[in-house]
Amino acid sequence: MVKVTVCGASGGIGQPLSTLLKQSNLISHLALYDIVNAHGVAADLGHIDTVSKVTGHVGPLELEEAIRDADVVVIPAGVPRKPGMSRDDLFKINAGIVRDLAVAAANYAPNAIMCIISNPVNSNVPIVAEVFKKYNVYDPRKIFGVTTLDLVRSSTFLSELLKASPRQVNVPVVGGHSGVTIIPLISQVPGTEQLSDADIETLTKRIQFAGDEVVKAKNGAGSATLSMAYAGARFTLNLIESVFHGVNRIECAYINLQADPQGAQSVMRIAGEELEYFSVPIEFGRNGIQRILPLGKISKYEYKLLTTAVPELKSNIVKGISFITDDSKL
Repeated sequence: MVKVTVCGASGGIGQPLSTLLKQSNLISHLALYDIVNAHGVAADLGHIDTVSKVTGHVGPLELEEAIRDADVVVIPAGVPRKPGMSRDDLFKINAGIVRDLAVAAANYAPNAIMCIISNPVNSNVPIVAEVFKKYNVYDPRKIFGVTTLDLVRSSTFLSELLKASPRQVNVPVVGGHSGVTIIPLISQVPGTEQLSDADIETLTKRIQFAGDEVVKAKNGAGSATLSMAYAGARFTLNLIESVFHGVNRIECAYINLQADPQGAQSVMRIAGEELEYFSVPIEFGRNGIQRILPLGKISKYEYKLLTTAVPELKSNIVKGISFITDDSKL
C-alpha cells in the first residue's frame, strides 16, 4: 500500500504527471492537491481502470487530508517559466509555495519521501530540508530534487548525434538543475569519442538550456511541462520500486551530500568540501538514498564546466537556506 500525494496536481506538469502515475499498479492511493480544480482532475483520473484510489483536495483546508500519512510527496506546484523569466524570478514566487507544502509534510507526513520538481530546484530542495530541520523530522536520505529531465534530454539529444536508440544512451548528469549548473558527463558514454570538441560543446549547451528551447517554441503558452511530467513519473516510479519492492535502481538526483557522507567524499574531492547539495548518481534503498556513487572519470571540459557550476550552485543553495533561516514565522 503506497500513498502518493501530488501537490500542484491541476497544473501543466501536475495533470500529465498524475495521469502517468495513475497508470502504475505500484500506487494504491493517489491524492491530488492544488489550490484549484483538483476535485475535477481527481474525478477524471478516477475513471481510469487501474488499481489506485484517486482523491482530490483543494485549498489549505484540505491540505492536511491530502498529505497525511503519504509515503511519497511529489511537488510540481508553482508558476511555470515564461519568456524572459529566469529561474531567479521564479524563486520569488515558488519558494513560498514550496515552503508551505514542506510545512504540511513535516506536520502530517514526516516520514514521507519528498520529490521536488518545482523550480528553481537548486534552491527549493534546501528550503524543504531547512523546514524539516525546524520541525525536527529531517532525514537527508528522503529529500530529492528531481533532475531526471536533464538525463532524458541528454539521452535524446546525444542519441540523435550517435544515430542510436535513446533507450540505449545513458548520460550521467551531475551538478544542479539550471543553466550552467547542469553538467552532462558525455565523455562517459561509449561512442562519444567520435564526436568533435565543438560537437560536445554545442550538445552540452543545448542540454543546459533546453528549457529555453521549449519556452520559446510555446511562444508564451507554457514551459517544458509534458517532458517534465514524463521525467517526474519515471523518477517517482523507480523510487517506489526500490523503496517498497526492493528493486535495485540507480538514478541521478539533487540531494544533500550528507545523505551518505562516505559516498560523498569522492564528489567533494572534485567539487569541493564546502558544497552541501549536488546532483549525483545514487542507489535507492529502503530509506530513500542507499548510497552515493562515484562521479567516475571526467574530461577536462567537464571539469571546466564543474568549476563554472560550483559558484552558481553555492549562491542558489544559500538563497534557499536563507529563505527559511531568516523567516521568523516558522
